[in-house]
Amino acid sequence: MTESVLKEIEQLIEPVLEDMGIELVDLEYLSGQGRRVLRIYADRPTGINLDDCAMVSREIGHLLDVKELLQHHYVLEVSSPGLDRPLKKEKDFLMAVGQRIKVKTGVPFKGRRNFSGVLQSFESGMLQLKLDDTVVQIPKESVGKANLVYDFED
Repeated sequence: MTESVLKEIEQLIEPVLEDMGIELVDLEYLSGQGRRVLRIYADRPTGINLDDCAMVSREIGHLLDVKELLQHHYVLEVSSPGLDRPLKKEKDFLMAVGQRIKVKTGVPFKGRRNFSGVLQSFESGMLQLKLDDTVVQIPKESVGKANLVYDFED
């Protein structure tokens, strides 16, 4: 599936989810072992539960069937983004300020692609990330993947 089809799906379902008081966190299409899966990660400020996921699945499944954006048989999965919530949108990074995150850049940045540290700020499309011994600034457009990291040690 092309990125443009995923973008079309995102633009189709995001307003429906917003009307339900639910945020579209991420969307991915996986194909393997003769199976195709469209996975929707959704959340709301109070958290998302199983009933919410079932409701989203019914609404979105019907909408996708009517619009016929996917030409192949697929399985629709709706779930919570979990503790390691992906950071994609500007508001995701703003909410993560002060928290530990992991960033993987699309291409090497300052000689490396993987960074882990506390997000000190996010301004004008620039992440300021405090690593153990230094602070780096990473442009958002260089970020391939980013997510929250939780430390369960006390």
